[in-house]
Amino acid sequence: MTGRHEDPESRQDAHWTQPQGGAQQQPAWTPPADPPTETVPTAAQASDPTPSGPLPVQSPSGPHQVAGNHSGPYPVQGNQSGPYQVSGNQSGPYPVAGGPSGPYPVQGSPSGPYPPPPAGYPQQQPPPGYLQQHGYPQQPPPPPQQHQGRHQAQDLSSAQLLKQTKRPPQSGWRRAVYVASGHLVNLGESTTDLHRRELIARINQPVQGCYKIAMLSLKGGVGKTTTTASLGSTFSSLRGDRVIAVDANPDRGTLAQKIPLETTATVRHLLRDAGRIRRYSDVRAYTSQGPSRLEVLASEQDPAVSEAFSEDDYRRTVDLLELFYNIVLTDCGTGLMHSAMKGVLDLADSLVIVSSGSIDGARSASATLDWLDAHGYRDLVARSVAVINSVRPRSGKVDLDKLSDHFASRCRAVCRIPFDPHLEEGAEIELDQLAPETRLAMLELGAVVADDFPHAVARARSS
Repeated sequence: MTGRHEDPESRQDAHWTQPQGGAQQQPAWTPPADPPTETVPTAAQASDPTPSGPLPVQSPSGPHQVAGNHSGPYPVQGNQSGPYQVSGNQSGPYPVAGGPSGPYPVQGSPSGPYPPPPAGYPQQQPPPGYLQQHGYPQQPPPPPQQHQGRHQAQDLSSAQLLKQTKRPPQSGWRRAVYVASGHLVNLGESTTDLHRRELIARINQPVQGCYKIAMLSLKGGVGKTTTTASLGSTFSSLRGDRVIAVDANPDRGTLAQKIPLETTATVRHLLRDAGRIRRYSDVRAYTSQGPSRLEVLASEQDPAVSEAFSEDDYRRTVDLLELFYNIVLTDCGTGLMHSAMKGVLDLADSLVIVSSGSIDGARSASATLDWLDAHGYRDLVARSVAVINSVRPRSGKVDLDKLSDHFASRCRAVCRIPFDPHLEEGAEIELDQLAPETRLAMLELGAVVADDFPHAVARARSS
């Protein structure tokens, strides 16, 4: 006993310690704790009218409060929330080392359908109904080919739907039989009719822009102006575009006399009023038009006018006319040294060299080609056309075949025009009054000249 009050619980919690002396001592005795006593309700409590039910909780209802922490997700120490970071690599698809991503390339052959076996290789086909009996799906029919659409369009063309009938003959005894039978007997076109239709098709070749033709001859009286009017009338009567012939003869030309005269205006008046011309009807007031629709722009007819038609005048005239006309024919004078000739040759797309069937006429035409070659117009000579015009009924002893061969070696083509009484008159030219041989010769001349229409576009692009 120490004289102090000691709590029994303190004695119960005391631990035994080893004495220093080395002798073992028995631990002090500790009385056991008293057993819990059962509380017996009193009579008053037993007779308490309180209703039965769960024992009320002395604290407010709700979730249990966790002491020391706020409610919510448990924070992760040391790292931020979110997806787990992969160390050392960036996120994304895993790269394939050694090659680019994409479809795996097939080595040794290009992709695409499997090539067919070589010709003659036997191909085995399953028997009919084998694929359906073993559950294989039926293969769809092959798709229609693209060329079937073209076949359908051709089936609906007028050539397929309309009955093919012969063209009625246009000349000869076939025409006589066709007319006498009341158009019941149609023997078709003759060889001459087919040739004529081919020439007309060549004459109607399209022209891009304005095609300019120069008509030349060193010797007068060979029919140059007559050939100009006849060729221009052939073009204008068969083509749908506008054709005009310009009289560039500085010595009072006669081109305006080949068609009915409608106006006294000349090229001088056109140049004087060039600033006021805006449309085709304005130009039409200065030209005369014949039955074939050929228009002619006359040269100055007043002998009192001393001013010559210069190169600048011709260039200004052509620059204005090419805005409204597709074909321009220029009837040049007999000389090659007058002032307008250089402008004519520089702007011409083609030359027509006119010669008579006589020896002096042929020599003059050949001299014209020599002069052009010597003055830098070799290319123009190479695409020129030589015309041998028979101004007399007979050529005498001159061999026209040898004359044609001479010009054929220097020009692009040679055409012959037979003698015609209507052209010999020197009056207004009407194509219906020409002989059939002369009419056919004019068609051949027009077709030969028109064959150069497509080449003029290529030359203009290359220049």
